[in-house]
Amino acid sequence: MNSRVSAVAAACAAVLLTVLPAAADVAAGPSGAAFYTPPSPLPEGKRGSVIWTRPFDGTLALPSAARNILTLYRSTDAQGRIVPVSGTVAIPQGEAPRGGWPVISWAHGTAGGTAGGAPGCAPSRDTAGGPGHDYVTDIRVLLDGFVKTGYAVVATDYQGLGVAGVHPFLQGVSTGRNALDIVRAAREIEPEIGKRYVVMGHSQGGQADLFAAAESASYLPDLKLVGNVAISPPSQIASRLEAVMKSDKVEPALPYLLFMLRSYAAAYPEIDLARILSAAARAHLPELVNGCFTAPLPKGYWATAVARDQFVPHPDIIAVHRVAAANEPGSLRIAAPTLVVQGTADKIAPPRDTLALVRQLCARRNVVVFAGIPGADHEEAMVAGAGLTHDWIDARFTGVSPVVNECGALVSATD
Repeated sequence: MNSRVSAVAAACAAVLLTVLPAAADVAAGPSGAAFYTPPSPLPEGKRGSVIWTRPFDGTLALPSAARNILTLYRSTDAQGRIVPVSGTVAIPQGEAPRGGWPVISWAHGTAGGTAGGAPGCAPSRDTAGGPGHDYVTDIRVLLDGFVKTGYAVVATDYQGLGVAGVHPFLQGVSTGRNALDIVRAAREIEPEIGKRYVVMGHSQGGQADLFAAAESASYLPDLKLVGNVAISPPSQIASRLEAVMKSDKVEPALPYLLFMLRSYAAAYPEIDLARILSAAARAHLPELVNGCFTAPLPKGYWATAVARDQFVPHPDIIAVHRVAAANEPGSLRIAAPTLVVQGTADKIAPPRDTLALVRQLCARRNVVVFAGIPGADHEEAMVAGAGLTHDWIDARFTGVSPVVNECGALVSATD
């Protein structure tokens, strides 16, 4: 056991003196793609309860884990309705410390192609030739570093990705709850998983992470969030949409914003895409959805699609503004300390938007630490920032290095 493992395990043993629960009987799920089709009707059960599981050997399986498990579990949508969601659980090697393994709940992003509308876009359903494989490979390397050092790692696919349905893209309450419920489901699967956890997410998952952290105390009152990490989190949603709507260029952010509009329209009928998007944009929208966001701009219609031409004259986005405001992470109050990691060359979640986000979080009296990654783009921030992220999370569990709130410097800094 290396020094990092020893430090985290020892701290968990000192702080968590609870007795671990007995193992529960968990149903075995079917093989193949049938695993992702839940029983109909869905058997009654509480949020965070397991529907079924099976051993997991997909491309997201973490090589350093003692066991990788695929699970179908119950979560809730923004309206509080029970929905089936898929995800993965990785258990570390060796014996759990007293009180159980510390937990990382991972919320994936859209970079590289894991948030299209098709069920096959889920990270747990990735294959070596899959459209999002490069991104899943980066996730696997990042998360394997945690399981190797003694963390249980859980990773939700989100509602509507592994299991067929409408995916609530950039809808923070829904995706944040998916990331919380899998922590409870993992404890049902493996009783040696402890009660203390960190939520960490990238891109879309950075927004989900912040919403999960804000709701953690009320949603999982018997578990303890010790910190959260938001990497390249999208924010300033309405202003970003309006800027792209006026652009006479091919915009990298356009596909993400169009998928967001589709997601919002599916959840809120007052949003009418025919009054926002051009006929051509609506006709080609399935190309983005079915392609899992795999390089959607450099090919086909979207290779030359000028952003402003994808919208009707005088688009009706009043309802979009209302929904976007409800999904702004800067409005949240979070009890645990927050680390925000941002690449300085990010064109999807621009640094100026993220600086605005951290200032908004500071205005809400949150404890915020900011880490800029020089020269990193949207995905590179996750890879290049892995070491500092790991060190920061270790410190939250061990308590060796207290958090120094950087809000004073962040609020006074120039852009």
